[in-house]
Amino acid sequence: MATHVRTAEGSLDLPAILKDCLMTGLVVFALAAPIIGLRTIDTPGGLGIDYRFDDVAFAVLAGIVGRFLLNLYWAYGGRRRPKAKTEEIAGGRAGAFMKKVGLYGGPAAILFAIAMPMLPFADRYTLDVAILVLTYIMLGWGLNIVVGLAGLLDLGYVAFYAVGAYSYALIAAHFDWSFWVCLPLAGLFAAFFGVILGFPVLRLRGDYLAIVTLGFGEIIRVVLLNWYEFTGGPDGVSGVPRPSLFGLEFARSSSDGPTFHQFFGLEFSSLHRIVFLYYVILALALITNFVTLRLRKLPIGRAWEALREDEIACRSLGINPTNTKLTAFAIGAMFGGFAGSFFATRQGFISPESFTFIESAVILAIVVLGGMGSQIGVVIAAIFLIGGTEVFRDLEQYRMLAFGGAMVLIMIWKPRGLLAHREPTLRLPPSRKPEAAPLAGGAS
Repeated sequence: MATHVRTAEGSLDLPAILKDCLMTGLVVFALAAPIIGLRTIDTPGGLGIDYRFDDVAFAVLAGIVGRFLLNLYWAYGGRRRPKAKTEEIAGGRAGAFMKKVGLYGGPAAILFAIAMPMLPFADRYTLDVAILVLTYIMLGWGLNIVVGLAGLLDLGYVAFYAVGAYSYALIAAHFDWSFWVCLPLAGLFAAFFGVILGFPVLRLRGDYLAIVTLGFGEIIRVVLLNWYEFTGGPDGVSGVPRPSLFGLEFARSSSDGPTFHQFFGLEFSSLHRIVFLYYVILALALITNFVTLRLRKLPIGRAWEALREDEIACRSLGINPTNTKLTAFAIGAMFGGFAGSFFATRQGFISPESFTFIESAVILAIVVLGGMGSQIGVVIAAIFLIGGTEVFRDLEQYRMLAFGGAMVLIMIWKPRGLLAHREPTLRLPPSRKPEAAPLAGGAS
Protein backbone atom coordinates (compact mmCIF):
# COMPACT_ATOMS: atom_id res chain seq x y z
CA MET A 1 0.00 0.00 0.00
CA ALA A 2 1.87 3.02 -1.29
CA THR A 3 1.24 6.43 0.27
CA HIS A 4 2.53 9.85 -0.77
CA VAL A 5 4.07 11.16 2.43
CA ARG A 6 5.69 14.25 0.89
CA THR A 7 3.97 17.24 -0.62
CA ALA A 8 5.12 19.08 -3.71
CA GLU A 9 7.04 21.55 -1.56
CA GLY A 10 8.99 18.69 0.07
CA SER A 11 7.37 18.86 3.52
CA LEU A 12 5.74 15.89 5.20
CA ASP A 13 2.07 15.29 4.43
CA LEU A 14 0.96 14.54 8.00
CA PRO A 15 -2.74 14.05 7.18
CA ALA A 16 -1.82 11.36 4.64
CA ILE A 17 0.51 9.68 7.16
CA LEU A 18 -2.14 9.69 9.90
CA LYS A 19 -4.75 8.33 7.50
CA ASP A 20 -2.39 5.56 6.43
CA CYS A 21 -1.59 4.67 10.04
CA LEU A 22 -5.30 4.63 10.91
CA MET A 23 -6.04 2.26 8.02
CA THR A 24 -3.19 0.03 9.16
CA GLY A 25 -4.63 -0.02 12.68
CA LEU A 26 -8.03 -1.08 11.33
CA VAL A 27 -6.46 -3.90 9.30
CA VAL A 28 -4.49 -5.10 12.34
CA PHE A 29 -7.64 -4.98 14.48
CA ALA A 30 -9.59 -7.02 11.92
CA LEU A 31 -6.85 -9.67 11.91
CA ALA A 32 -5.99 -9.64 15.62
CA ALA A 33 -9.53 -9.65 17.01
CA PRO A 34 -10.34 -13.26 16.01
CA ILE A 35 -6.78 -14.60 16.17
CA ILE A 36 -5.53 -13.02 19.41
CA GLY A 37 -8.64 -11.60 21.09
CA LEU A 38 -10.62 -14.85 21.25
CA ARG A 39 -9.29 -18.09 22.70
CA THR A 40 -11.18 -21.27 23.48
CA ILE A 41 -10.69 -22.68 26.97
CA ASP A 42 -11.95 -25.75 28.79
CA THR A 43 -14.83 -25.10 31.17
CA PRO A 44 -16.86 -27.50 33.35
CA GLY A 45 -19.74 -27.32 30.84
CA GLY A 46 -17.60 -27.70 27.73
CA LEU A 47 -15.70 -25.07 25.77
CA GLY A 48 -15.65 -21.40 26.70
CA ILE A 49 -14.17 -18.23 25.23
CA ASP A 50 -11.47 -16.17 26.88
CA TYR A 51 -11.45 -12.53 25.74
CA ARG A 52 -8.03 -10.86 25.49
CA PHE A 53 -8.73 -7.49 23.96
CA ASP A 54 -5.87 -5.87 25.88
CA ASP A 55 -3.50 -7.92 23.73
CA VAL A 56 -5.46 -6.83 20.65
CA ALA A 57 -5.02 -3.18 21.66
CA PHE A 58 -1.27 -3.74 22.03
CA ALA A 59 -1.11 -5.34 18.55
CA VAL A 60 -3.03 -2.43 17.01
CA LEU A 61 -0.75 0.10 18.70
CA ALA A 62 2.33 -1.76 17.48
CA GLY A 63 0.95 -1.78 13.93
CA ILE A 64 0.23 1.96 13.98
CA VAL A 65 3.66 2.84 15.37
CA GLY A 66 5.39 0.51 12.93
CA ARG A 67 3.53 1.99 9.96
CA PHE A 68 4.37 5.51 11.14
CA LEU A 69 8.06 4.68 11.34
CA LEU A 70 7.89 3.04 7.91
CA ASN A 71 6.36 6.19 6.43
CA LEU A 72 9.14 8.26 7.95
CA TYR A 73 11.71 5.90 6.43
CA TRP A 74 10.20 6.27 2.97
CA ALA A 75 9.98 10.04 3.41
CA TYR A 76 13.63 10.54 4.43
CA GLY A 77 15.69 8.62 1.90
CA GLY A 78 13.85 5.37 1.27
CA ARG A 79 13.30 6.28 -2.40
CA ARG A 80 16.07 8.71 -3.20
CA ARG A 81 18.02 6.41 -5.52
CA PRO A 82 16.53 4.88 -8.67
CA LYS A 83 15.63 1.23 -8.25
CA ALA A 84 18.14 -0.08 -10.78
CA LYS A 85 20.94 1.95 -9.25
CA THR A 86 19.97 0.79 -5.77
CA GLU A 87 20.00 -2.86 -6.82
CA GLU A 88 23.38 -2.42 -8.51
CA ILE A 89 24.88 -0.84 -5.38
CA ALA A 90 23.28 -3.49 -3.16
CA GLY A 91 24.60 -6.28 -5.37
CA GLY A 92 28.14 -4.88 -5.26
CA ARG A 93 28.00 -4.45 -1.52
CA ALA A 94 26.57 -7.95 -1.10
CA GLY A 95 29.39 -9.42 -3.18
CA ALA A 96 32.06 -7.64 -1.15
CA PHE A 97 30.32 -8.61 2.07
CA MET A 98 30.11 -12.28 1.06
CA LYS A 99 33.81 -12.35 0.24
CA LYS A 100 34.69 -10.93 3.64
CA VAL A 101 32.33 -13.30 5.41
CA GLY A 102 33.74 -16.29 3.56
CA LEU A 103 37.33 -15.24 4.24
CA TYR A 104 37.08 -14.25 7.90
CA GLY A 105 33.64 -15.13 9.20
CA GLY A 106 33.67 -18.80 8.22
CA PRO A 107 36.83 -19.84 10.10
CA ALA A 108 35.86 -17.64 13.05
CA ALA A 109 32.42 -19.25 13.24
CA ILE A 110 33.95 -22.75 13.09
CA LEU A 111 36.41 -21.93 15.89
CA PHE A 112 33.58 -20.50 17.99
CA ALA A 113 31.46 -23.60 17.38
CA ILE A 114 34.34 -25.87 18.41
CA ALA A 115 35.04 -23.90 21.59
CA MET A 116 31.39 -23.27 22.56
CA PRO A 117 30.96 -26.26 24.95
CA MET A 118 33.95 -24.99 26.94
CA LEU A 119 32.59 -21.44 27.34
CA PRO A 120 31.05 -20.36 30.68
CA PHE A 121 27.49 -19.94 29.34
CA ALA A 122 27.37 -23.42 27.74
CA ASP A 123 24.86 -25.19 29.96
CA ARG A 124 22.59 -28.15 29.13
CA TYR A 125 19.86 -25.98 27.57
CA THR A 126 22.31 -24.02 25.41
CA LEU A 127 23.90 -27.21 24.09
CA ASP A 128 20.51 -28.76 23.33
CA VAL A 129 19.48 -25.70 21.34
CA ALA A 130 22.86 -25.68 19.53
CA ILE A 131 22.44 -29.37 18.61
CA LEU A 132 18.95 -28.65 17.27
CA VAL A 133 20.21 -25.68 15.22
CA LEU A 134 23.13 -27.69 13.80
CA THR A 135 20.75 -30.51 12.83
CA TYR A 136 18.60 -28.09 10.83
CA ILE A 137 21.71 -26.49 9.32
CA MET A 138 22.77 -29.91 8.06
CA LEU A 139 19.27 -30.58 6.71
CA GLY A 140 19.23 -27.15 5.08
CA TRP A 141 22.58 -27.78 3.38
CA GLY A 142 21.32 -31.14 2.12
CA LEU A 143 18.11 -29.65 0.72
CA ASN A 144 20.10 -26.74 -0.71
CA ILE A 145 21.64 -29.18 -3.19
CA VAL A 146 18.21 -30.07 -4.56
CA VAL A 147 16.46 -26.69 -4.33
CA GLY A 148 19.25 -24.12 -4.32
CA LEU A 149 21.73 -25.66 -6.75
CA ALA A 150 19.63 -27.91 -9.01
CA GLY A 151 16.48 -25.74 -8.83
CA LEU A 152 14.14 -28.69 -8.06
CA LEU A 153 11.36 -27.76 -5.63
CA ASP A 154 11.20 -30.58 -3.06
CA LEU A 155 8.38 -30.52 -0.47
CA GLY A 156 8.97 -34.06 0.77
CA TYR A 157 12.52 -33.83 2.06
CA VAL A 158 11.39 -35.02 5.49
CA ALA A 159 10.88 -38.47 3.92
CA PHE A 160 14.65 -38.96 3.60
CA TYR A 161 15.05 -37.67 7.15
CA ALA A 162 12.60 -40.37 8.29
CA VAL A 163 14.26 -43.10 6.21
CA GLY A 164 17.63 -42.35 7.81
CA ALA A 165 16.17 -42.32 11.32
CA TYR A 166 14.22 -45.57 10.94
CA SER A 167 17.09 -47.28 9.11
CA TYR A 168 19.44 -46.69 12.02
CA ALA A 169 16.87 -47.49 14.69
CA LEU A 170 15.73 -50.78 13.13
CA ILE A 171 19.19 -52.00 12.11
CA ALA A 172 20.65 -51.20 15.53
CA ALA A 173 17.69 -52.85 17.28
CA HIS A 174 17.67 -56.09 15.24
CA PHE A 175 21.37 -56.60 14.49
CA ASP A 176 22.92 -54.79 17.48
CA TRP A 177 25.22 -52.75 15.23
CA SER A 178 26.88 -49.58 16.45
CA PHE A 179 26.00 -46.06 15.38
CA TRP A 180 29.17 -45.67 13.32
CA VAL A 181 28.36 -48.80 11.27
CA CYS A 182 24.70 -47.84 10.76
CA LEU A 183 25.44 -44.20 9.87
CA PRO A 184 26.72 -44.85 6.30
CA LEU A 185 23.99 -47.46 5.79
CA ALA A 186 21.32 -44.92 6.73
CA GLY A 187 22.77 -42.50 4.18
CA LEU A 188 22.81 -45.20 1.49
CA PHE A 189 19.20 -46.18 2.16
CA ALA A 190 18.12 -42.54 2.01
CA ALA A 191 20.04 -42.03 -1.26
CA PHE A 192 18.31 -45.11 -2.69
CA PHE A 193 14.93 -43.62 -1.83
CA GLY A 194 16.09 -40.36 -3.39
CA VAL A 195 16.72 -42.19 -6.67
CA ILE A 196 13.29 -43.85 -6.36
CA LEU A 197 11.74 -40.40 -6.02
CA GLY A 198 13.85 -39.02 -8.86
CA PHE A 199 12.65 -41.45 -11.53
CA PRO A 200 8.92 -40.51 -11.52
CA VAL A 201 9.64 -36.77 -11.54
CA LEU A 202 12.17 -36.63 -14.38
CA ARG A 203 9.73 -34.86 -16.70
CA LEU A 204 8.07 -32.66 -14.07
CA ARG A 205 8.87 -29.06 -13.18
CA GLY A 206 7.65 -26.34 -10.87
CA ASP A 207 4.32 -26.89 -9.12
CA TYR A 208 3.87 -30.42 -10.50
CA LEU A 209 7.24 -31.46 -9.11
CA ALA A 210 6.34 -29.94 -5.73
CA ILE A 211 3.04 -31.87 -5.61
CA VAL A 212 4.72 -35.20 -6.39
CA THR A 213 7.46 -34.71 -3.78
CA LEU A 214 4.81 -33.68 -1.23
CA GLY A 215 2.92 -36.89 -1.98
CA PHE A 216 6.10 -38.94 -1.63
CA GLY A 217 6.72 -37.50 1.82
CA GLU A 218 3.18 -38.32 2.91
CA ILE A 219 3.47 -41.87 1.50
CA ILE A 220 6.54 -42.52 3.63
CA ARG A 221 4.81 -41.14 6.74
CA VAL A 222 1.67 -43.21 6.16
CA VAL A 223 3.71 -46.37 5.58
CA LEU A 224 5.61 -45.81 8.82
CA LEU A 225 2.32 -45.22 10.60
CA ASN A 226 0.49 -48.32 9.31
CA TRP A 227 3.22 -50.96 8.95
CA TYR A 228 2.97 -51.86 12.61
CA GLU A 229 4.82 -55.20 12.47
CA PHE A 230 7.96 -53.58 11.03
CA THR A 231 8.05 -49.95 12.18
CA GLY A 232 5.99 -50.13 15.35
CA GLY A 233 3.30 -47.93 13.85
CA PRO A 234 2.19 -45.01 16.02
CA ASP A 235 4.10 -46.51 18.97
CA GLY A 236 7.37 -45.84 17.17
CA VAL A 237 10.73 -47.37 18.03
CA SER A 238 12.05 -46.92 21.55
CA GLY A 239 15.36 -47.76 23.16
CA VAL A 240 17.44 -46.60 20.20
CA PRO A 241 21.11 -47.28 21.11
CA ARG A 242 23.31 -44.33 21.99
CA PRO A 243 26.63 -43.75 20.21
CA SER A 244 29.90 -44.48 21.97
CA LEU A 245 33.42 -43.08 21.69
CA PHE A 246 35.63 -45.97 20.55
CA GLY A 247 33.51 -48.34 22.64
CA LEU A 248 33.42 -46.09 25.71
CA GLU A 249 29.81 -45.62 26.76
CA PHE A 250 28.51 -42.44 28.39
CA ALA A 251 26.93 -44.18 31.39
CA ARG A 252 27.56 -44.39 35.10
CA SER A 253 28.63 -48.01 34.81
CA SER A 254 28.73 -50.74 32.17
CA SER A 255 29.20 -54.51 32.20
CA ASP A 256 31.10 -54.35 28.88
CA GLY A 257 34.06 -52.50 30.33
CA PRO A 258 35.06 -49.06 31.59
CA THR A 259 32.85 -46.13 30.69
CA PHE A 260 33.96 -42.74 29.40
CA HIS A 261 34.39 -41.07 32.78
CA GLN A 262 36.05 -44.15 34.30
CA PHE A 263 38.56 -44.43 31.45
CA PHE A 264 39.61 -40.78 31.69
CA GLY A 265 39.35 -40.57 35.48
CA LEU A 266 36.54 -37.99 35.48
CA GLU A 267 33.55 -37.54 37.70
CA PHE A 268 30.38 -38.81 36.06
CA SER A 269 28.23 -36.14 34.43
CA SER A 270 25.30 -36.47 32.03
CA LEU A 271 26.70 -33.42 30.22
CA HIS A 272 29.51 -35.55 28.75
CA ARG A 273 27.11 -37.32 26.38
CA ILE A 274 25.51 -34.01 25.33
CA VAL A 275 28.90 -32.50 24.51
CA PHE A 276 29.84 -35.62 22.55
CA LEU A 277 26.59 -35.46 20.54
CA TYR A 278 27.24 -31.77 19.88
CA TYR A 279 30.63 -32.52 18.36
CA VAL A 280 29.18 -35.41 16.33
CA ILE A 281 26.53 -33.22 14.66
CA LEU A 282 29.06 -30.42 14.22
CA ALA A 283 31.40 -32.80 12.39
CA LEU A 284 28.55 -34.13 10.24
CA ALA A 285 27.43 -30.60 9.34
CA LEU A 286 30.96 -29.50 8.43
CA ILE A 287 31.42 -32.60 6.27
CA THR A 288 28.13 -31.79 4.50
CA ASN A 289 29.29 -28.23 3.85
CA PHE A 290 32.73 -29.33 2.64
CA VAL A 291 31.33 -31.94 0.25
CA THR A 292 28.75 -29.50 -1.12
CA LEU A 293 31.35 -26.81 -1.76
CA ARG A 294 33.62 -29.28 -3.49
CA LEU A 295 30.80 -30.67 -5.62
CA ARG A 296 29.89 -27.15 -6.79
CA LYS A 297 33.32 -26.83 -8.40
CA LEU A 298 33.10 -30.21 -10.14
CA PRO A 299 31.31 -30.79 -13.46
CA ILE A 300 28.30 -32.25 -11.65
CA GLY A 301 27.92 -29.07 -9.59
CA ARG A 302 28.06 -26.89 -12.69
CA ALA A 303 25.51 -29.20 -14.32
CA TRP A 304 23.17 -28.64 -11.34
CA GLU A 305 23.43 -24.88 -11.74
CA ALA A 306 22.91 -25.13 -15.50
CA LEU A 307 19.79 -27.22 -14.88
CA ARG A 308 18.53 -24.62 -12.43
CA GLU A 309 18.96 -21.75 -14.88
CA ASP A 310 17.53 -23.33 -18.05
CA GLU A 311 16.85 -27.03 -18.66
CA ILE A 312 16.52 -26.59 -22.44
CA ALA A 313 19.89 -24.83 -22.65
CA CYS A 314 21.25 -27.55 -20.38
CA ARG A 315 20.22 -30.19 -22.93
CA SER A 316 21.72 -28.19 -25.78
CA LEU A 317 25.09 -28.23 -24.00
CA GLY A 318 25.07 -32.01 -23.97
CA ILE A 319 24.22 -32.37 -20.26
CA ASN A 320 21.92 -35.26 -19.40
CA PRO A 321 19.10 -33.81 -17.25
CA THR A 322 18.06 -37.29 -16.11
CA ASN A 323 21.38 -38.14 -14.51
CA THR A 324 21.72 -34.59 -13.18
CA LYS A 325 18.37 -34.72 -11.39
CA LEU A 326 19.00 -38.20 -10.01
CA THR A 327 22.39 -37.24 -8.58
CA ALA A 328 20.90 -34.13 -6.97
CA PHE A 329 18.08 -36.11 -5.35
CA ALA A 330 20.40 -38.92 -4.26
CA ILE A 331 23.14 -36.76 -2.72
CA GLY A 332 20.67 -34.42 -1.03
CA ALA A 333 18.74 -37.40 0.35
CA MET A 334 21.96 -39.00 1.61
CA PHE A 335 22.74 -36.04 3.84
CA GLY A 336 19.12 -36.06 5.03
CA GLY A 337 19.59 -39.72 5.98
CA PHE A 338 22.74 -38.90 7.94
CA ALA A 339 20.85 -36.22 9.86
CA GLY A 340 17.97 -38.64 10.48
CA SER A 341 20.24 -41.28 11.99
CA PHE A 342 21.71 -38.67 14.31
CA PHE A 343 18.21 -37.53 15.29
CA ALA A 344 17.29 -41.11 16.19
CA THR A 345 20.35 -41.68 18.37
CA ARG A 346 19.97 -38.30 20.08
CA GLN A 347 16.30 -38.76 20.91
CA GLY A 348 16.45 -42.46 21.74
CA PHE A 349 12.87 -42.72 20.45
CA ILE A 350 11.31 -42.02 17.06
CA SER A 351 7.74 -42.10 15.78
CA PRO A 352 5.93 -40.96 12.60
CA GLU A 353 4.79 -37.80 14.40
CA SER A 354 8.37 -36.51 14.20
CA PHE A 355 8.33 -36.51 10.38
CA THR A 356 5.31 -34.50 9.33
CA PHE A 357 5.01 -32.02 6.48
CA ILE A 358 5.73 -29.10 8.81
CA GLU A 359 9.31 -30.36 9.09
CA SER A 360 9.74 -30.19 5.32
CA ALA A 361 8.21 -26.71 5.34
CA VAL A 362 10.63 -25.49 8.00
CA ILE A 363 13.67 -26.91 6.19
CA LEU A 364 12.52 -25.39 2.90
CA ALA A 365 11.91 -22.06 4.66
CA ILE A 366 15.49 -22.14 5.93
CA VAL A 367 16.82 -22.63 2.38
CA VAL A 368 14.57 -19.99 0.80
CA LEU A 369 14.93 -17.34 3.50
CA GLY A 370 18.68 -17.81 3.64
CA GLY A 371 19.00 -17.36 -0.11
CA MET A 372 18.82 -20.37 -2.42
CA GLY A 373 22.29 -21.66 -3.16
CA SER A 374 23.93 -19.75 -0.29
CA GLN A 375 25.63 -21.91 2.32
CA ILE A 376 26.13 -19.04 4.76
CA GLY A 377 22.55 -17.95 4.26
CA VAL A 378 21.33 -21.36 5.40
CA VAL A 379 23.32 -20.98 8.64
CA ILE A 380 21.92 -17.51 9.35
CA ALA A 381 18.35 -18.56 8.52
CA ALA A 382 18.57 -21.70 10.70
CA ILE A 383 19.89 -19.69 13.65
CA PHE A 384 17.14 -17.10 13.14
CA LEU A 385 14.23 -19.52 12.63
CA ILE A 386 15.15 -22.36 15.01
CA GLY A 387 17.00 -20.32 17.62
CA GLY A 388 14.44 -17.50 17.35
CA THR A 389 11.63 -19.97 18.01
CA GLU A 390 13.36 -20.89 21.27
CA VAL A 391 13.67 -17.21 22.17
CA PHE A 392 9.92 -16.76 21.69
CA ARG A 393 9.14 -19.89 23.73
CA ASP A 394 8.15 -17.72 26.72
CA LEU A 395 5.39 -16.15 24.63
CA GLU A 396 3.54 -19.48 24.73
CA GLN A 397 0.52 -19.17 22.39
CA TYR A 398 2.07 -16.20 20.52
CA ARG A 399 5.19 -18.16 19.67
CA MET A 400 4.11 -19.39 16.23
CA LEU A 401 2.48 -16.03 15.51
CA ALA A 402 5.79 -14.28 16.10
CA PHE A 403 7.53 -16.95 14.02
CA GLY A 404 5.18 -16.41 11.07
CA GLY A 405 5.36 -12.63 11.39
CA ALA A 406 9.15 -12.72 11.29
CA MET A 407 9.06 -14.83 8.12
CA VAL A 408 6.64 -12.39 6.48
CA LEU A 409 8.90 -9.43 7.32
CA ILE A 410 11.93 -11.20 5.85
CA MET A 411 10.11 -11.96 2.63
CA ILE A 412 8.92 -8.35 2.36
CA TRP A 413 12.32 -6.74 2.91
CA LYS A 414 14.50 -9.49 1.40
CA PRO A 415 12.31 -11.35 -1.12
CA ARG A 416 15.28 -13.26 -2.57
CA GLY A 417 16.57 -14.35 0.83
CA LEU A 418 18.86 -12.92 3.46
CA LEU A 419 21.98 -13.55 1.36
CA ALA A 420 20.70 -13.87 -2.18
CA HIS A 421 23.99 -12.85 -3.80
CA ARG A 422 25.98 -15.80 -5.14
CA GLU A 423 29.43 -15.64 -6.59
CA PRO A 424 29.72 -17.43 -9.96
CA THR A 425 31.20 -20.91 -9.67
CA LEU A 426 33.26 -20.38 -12.81
CA ARG A 427 34.48 -17.05 -14.18
CA LEU A 428 35.56 -16.75 -17.80
CA PRO A 429 38.82 -14.87 -18.38
CA PRO A 430 38.44 -11.41 -19.94
CA SER A 431 38.60 -11.44 -23.71
CA ARG A 432 41.73 -10.05 -25.28
CA LYS A 433 41.70 -8.10 -28.51
CA PRO A 434 43.89 -9.70 -31.20
CA GLU A 435 47.08 -7.81 -31.82
CA ALA A 436 47.37 -6.07 -35.20
CA ALA A 437 49.43 -8.02 -37.74
CA PRO A 438 52.65 -6.33 -38.96
CA LEU A 439 52.42 -4.58 -42.27
CA ALA A 440 54.02 -6.03 -45.39
CA GLY A 441 57.57 -5.01 -46.09
CA GLY A 442 58.65 -5.12 -42.45
CA ALA A 443 56.90 -1.88 -41.44
CA SER A 444 55.80 -1.85 -37.86
